[in-house]
Parts: sequence; C-alpha cells; structure tokens
Amino acid sequence: MKMNSLEKKWVLYDVGNSAFILLSTAIIPIYFDSLATKAGVKPADALSYWGYALSFVTLIVALLSPVLGAISDMKNMKIKVFGGTLIVGCLGTLLLGLPSSWIYFLAILILVKIAFNLSLVIYDAMLVDITEESRMDVVSSHGFAWGYIGSTIPFIISLIIAMKGKDFGLSTQLSFIVIFALNAIWWFFFTVPLLRSYKQVNYLEKRISSSESWKIIKDTLKEIKNDKTILFFLIAFFFYIDGVNTIINMAVSYGKSLSLDSTGLLLALLMTQIIAFPCSLIFSRLSRKYETSLLIKICIVAYFCITAFAVQLDRLWEFWLLAGLVGMFQGAIQALSRSFFSKIIPADESGKYFGVYDICGKGASLVGTLSVATMTKLTGKQSLGIIALPFFFIIGYIFFDKSVKHSKKK
Repeated sequence: MKMNSLEKKWVLYDVGNSAFILLSTAIIPIYFDSLATKAGVKPADALSYWGYALSFVTLIVALLSPVLGAISDMKNMKIKVFGGTLIVGCLGTLLLGLPSSWIYFLAILILVKIAFNLSLVIYDAMLVDITEESRMDVVSSHGFAWGYIGSTIPFIISLIIAMKGKDFGLSTQLSFIVIFALNAIWWFFFTVPLLRSYKQVNYLEKRISSSESWKIIKDTLKEIKNDKTILFFLIAFFFYIDGVNTIINMAVSYGKSLSLDSTGLLLALLMTQIIAFPCSLIFSRLSRKYETSLLIKICIVAYFCITAFAVQLDRLWEFWLLAGLVGMFQGAIQALSRSFFSKIIPADESGKYFGVYDICGKGASLVGTLSVATMTKLTGKQSLGIIALPFFFIIGYIFFDKSVKHSKKK
C-alpha cells in the first residue's frame, strides 16, 4: 500500500525519535555505567540506580500524559504540546555530554526521557488525523519499521565515534558530546516535516484549563469502565507491554551487570533494529489478510517465550539470540497495539484516551523496571529480577482475549 505525503511525514518522526530510543537503550547505559564505575559504584548498585531512574520517569509521565492528552484534544493544541515536548527533549539531549558526575547525568536524562515519552503520547494520538481507520495498521507498522532501520544510521556513526574517537583526537567526554549533539539534531531534523504539515482534524471545540482536564480524565475513566472492549484491552496492554518495555529499557544494563562484552551488546542491539525493519513490514502485510487481534496474540505468546528464555541468560551468544528474537516481534506488538487502540476509541478524543493508554504502558514499565531493580538489589542476582516478567504476558493474553470477544459483540 502506497502512503500519502502526510502519512510519510508522520512516519518520519519515528525515524527521528527512534535514534534517541536506540541511543538511550544501547549507548547511554554504557556511558552511565562508565561514569558510575569511575565514582566507585558497584555494578549491581548501578543497575539499581538506573532502574530507579527509569521508574521515576514512568511515574511522572503517567501523571502528566492524561492531562496533556486532554489539553491536546482542543483545536490546534496537539501541535503546540507536541512541539513543546520536542524542544525540551532535543535541548536536553544536547546537554547530556556535559556532566562528569553520574548523578547530574542521570538527572538530565530523566528530564529528556520525560519530554520524549510525552511527545509520543501526542504523536500516537495524531494517527487518527493522519490516516483512515482501514490504513492504520499499515501506517503504524511503517512508522516502527522505518524508525528501526533509520535509527541505525546515527547509531552506527555514534558507535564509531565512541570506539574510535581517540583516533581523531577526541577525549571520551568530547566524543559523547558529539554523539549526543548528532542524535539531538537527527531527532529534530526528521520532525520538521510533520511540524510544518500536520493539521488537527479531530478536536473538541470547548476550551479547557489544566484543572478541568483532571475532571475530563475522571469522566474518561468512567467511560472506559463501561466499555469492556477498551477496559480489557488497557488491562491487557498494561501487563504484556510491561515485558516489552522492560526488555527495551534494561537490556544493555542487564548485560553489562553480567559482565558481558560491551561491543557485543551494542552490535546485538544493532542487529535487533535491522531484523525489526523487515519483520515490522511483514506484519504490516499480514494485517491486510489477518485480524489485528490474532497477530497481537502471536506476539504476546512469542514474548512469553522470549522472557522465559532471558531468565537463564548468562552468555553473550544467548544475548544475541535474545536480541534477534526481540527484533522479530518488537515493532509488530507496539505498532499493532497502537493501531488497534486507535480503532476502538472516539477519534475526536484521541488525546485523552492515548493519555490513559500511555499510563498503562508507562505504568507497566514502572512495575517491570522497579521489580528488576529491587529484586537485583535485594538478592544480588540479576536473573531473579526478571523472573516475574513471563507471567505478565500470560495475564495480558487472557485480558486481550476478553477485549476481542467484547469487541465482536458490539
């Protein structure tokens, strides 16, 4: 299916923001680990602090996203809220290379990740304005697919600078200043076409204040409670996306805490991005022939197997195998969940509904990362931190099946 100009520009934001995703999941944890090691922080403690920071981010995003989502449903507000989070995120990324203290570095990173995640709430809500319902699965899948492959370009350049910076006369800190600047510029550059072309088609005429938005959220939760299709989907999403986001956020830190080779970890994650590109497009094609719900169920089962395998992971080749398997289903489960949700909510209230959607996604991440951090801290064994994740997929599958059954009754 050929995409139109606006759909392509929407997809380009995935290309831009995915550079930061790969940076924050692959290179930033290793840089943070080096700063923490220099300060005498133990590996297990560093992993715990990293997990606590990510948990704090998800908590703040969960609190702010429904408010910003509700405000963005007003006429011409989506682009304003989106632009604000973009500016904070890009400027913060530029500053990441300046601190030499792991504490200050982590503080800036928290701000950047909050802005980044809030931008995704509005970006996802834009989908109802960008395309028609019949094209949502394909457009959403293309966003993740091109995001994965596009992000490999700044990532490879960043990797070369990180490993060979000294050959060009760059100190370690200067090398990372260049890396963070490169990714900030990439993120902003690929967002410009969407900023210039997006028009909010679905919106509410009534103007609301931030205080009124909380009442709207309360009313939205009541509406969701009465709509079993949406309610059961969000419960399912809360659980199954937990494992997905925890693996994305904690993979490199987990591998580093097991003393696995840094270069091997980064190359494995690069392989994940490359595999995710064709696999996301394959699922995009499959979505034209098979129901979205069936494809999501396949992804949930696959992730259950992946997380069960990860519990015993302690070798680099196992990490490579895990990375390859994640690449096969990561884009599909995210893209299809986004488009499935877009189809079952009111189009003119997509902002507030995606705010709740993000609470479920980020709330799950809070549970996942916090469980990994806490169990690792208490037991000193990293593998015990992820032992609960497979059960999240079991619960997610059960509730998703309930959602699908209720949707067919409508």
